[in-house]
Amino acid sequence: MSRYLLVVAAVIAASLPSFSSGASAHGGGLNSEGCHNNRKTGDYHCHRGGGSARSASKARSFGAVSSLSGAFRNCSAARVAGAAPVREGDPGYGRHLDRDGDGVGCE
Repeated sequence: MSRYLLVVAAVIAASLPSFSSGASAHGGGLNSEGCHNNRKTGDYHCHRGGGSARSASKARSFGAVSSLSGAFRNCSAARVAGAAPVREGDPGYGRHLDRDGDGVGCE
């Protein structure tokens, strides 16, 4: 009987790493390209290979950026472009996007 328990324990121990391989670093929130915006650092990055981080120039091609100031028209446009939150000094930032005046718009 103890040999049987030893075999069962070995099988369970060997299969544990395969169950944890599906775990990810965060709970999701990825777009169709497998990318998302990191709220802590403000960067936009991808997880599932393909696709590259969108830049402000890509966002401009969507027509989401006002041609007069270079800032996004609103937070919805920044989110669609994958740029929210937008930090002061970043392309696409405008004071009208920063309601609390802390230098981070569309939080």
